[in-house]
Amino acid sequence: MPQADIGLIGLAVMGQNLALNLHDHGYKVSVHNRTASKLVDFLEGPADSSDITGHGSLEGFVSSLEAPRKIIMMIRAGKPVDDLIGRLLPLLDKGDVLIDGGNSRFTDSNRRYQELLKEGIHFIGAGISGGEEGARHGPSIMPGGDESAWPAVKEVLQAISAKVDGEPCCQWVGPAGSGHYVKMVHNGIEYGDMQLIAEAYHLMRSGLGMTVDEIQKTFAAWNEGVLDSYLIEITANILAFRDDEGKPLLDSILDAAGQKGTGKWAGISALQLGVPLTLIGEAVFARCLSAIKDERVRADTLLSSSHAIFDGDREQVIQFIHDALYASKIISYAQGYMLMRDAAIEYGWRLNFGDIALMWRGGCIIRSRFLGNIRQAYDENENLENLLLDKFFISEIKISEAGWREAVKLGIELSIPLPAMSSALAFFDGYRRGHLPANLIQAQRDYFGAHTYERIDRPRGEFFHTDWTGEGGDVSSGRYEV
Repeated sequence: MPQADIGLIGLAVMGQNLALNLHDHGYKVSVHNRTASKLVDFLEGPADSSDITGHGSLEGFVSSLEAPRKIIMMIRAGKPVDDLIGRLLPLLDKGDVLIDGGNSRFTDSNRRYQELLKEGIHFIGAGISGGEEGARHGPSIMPGGDESAWPAVKEVLQAISAKVDGEPCCQWVGPAGSGHYVKMVHNGIEYGDMQLIAEAYHLMRSGLGMTVDEIQKTFAAWNEGVLDSYLIEITANILAFRDDEGKPLLDSILDAAGQKGTGKWAGISALQLGVPLTLIGEAVFARCLSAIKDERVRADTLLSSSHAIFDGDREQVIQFIHDALYASKIISYAQGYMLMRDAAIEYGWRLNFGDIALMWRGGCIIRSRFLGNIRQAYDENENLENLLLDKFFISEIKISEAGWREAVKLGIELSIPLPAMSSALAFFDGYRRGHLPANLIQAQRDYFGAHTYERIDRPRGEFFHTDWTGEGGDVSSGRYEV
């Protein structure tokens, strides 16, 4: 029997669909799954008419692959990945390639890259986005790790990825865990986009008193304009879906959101690097708040939550909500790119931000129209400090600003929480101010802790301490952090 071109381990939904995708593109695929029954179900079900081969043992699976072996791991992140690598290592030869396509934390991928490098095994941490549909028909793939292995896997990964204008949504990201870092930021932006859409829905449903059908038509119309995106599209589809009784299924779904951790990881990384990832942070916390459903129900009664309905020009307010969603979305991406920029500096990665936008244009959950504008911004200026300083985004946010403010004001007036929209607006106002009240904070820090401060009339890097009480003396803290 001829040996397989590529192997895949892990036959959950994503793994099964990637295997079928690989087969559709002419690759001979070998698969393995820890649970034998799932392997049999796949081979006798979705893969029945294909020549995909399955192996119940790792030994048989590894032996079925052409050298140098290329193996994609599609299993749960964390310890399961380390355990699998430990079992695979004795069976592999130097020069073989291991691709982790799961949602691994980038720090784990950094470590695995270094450990496997010593063993002569090429490690690639590939963030894969697109869900079930993307995996089957073309996901966004963000590979990083051992660049010497890229030529061996480039053709196959780009073949199965989504295409936009003929370009594959799969480009080399960078070394070590950079591929999974970019995927983490992608997921953080995804958290932000979903929360923003939910807030727009909340304003229309609870603030304007719109029906599900009216909101559905609004989102469908928005998807034809600047808000054109996968998440807006599926939101319109969700709003149109009816249960067996003909009622909107959405109204039967409990308002308690789950999460798997990637948004939280993005927030943690932002705190570690000192990046103001405020919108994504609020999106994560909004899910946490939603999860305490029973407590919120009690508070609704005890704290007499207001449920007023707006009674003015509804069409005008819908436009305000549109502008708030669009402007906040720009902020979300700008903050995500700020995080990647600082991570690249911190970890010594040379990230191509235009290519990242290209990878996100198709196949992935956050694909949207203005990713093309992001790519153009970085193509014109690869050293662009912030998307908010690009001429296109300057123009777009200026057009949307007035409506953005009106939508946030309406949320406040009607007691409708808008944590993502309002934090995005606060960030925008802070980012464009040359002077913030942090001078008072520095004075306070120096007063109680002798943490020192810089002066506006002296060069940056000179630090001063004042004896504010007349009793503290000239001793100051040995550390000063911005």
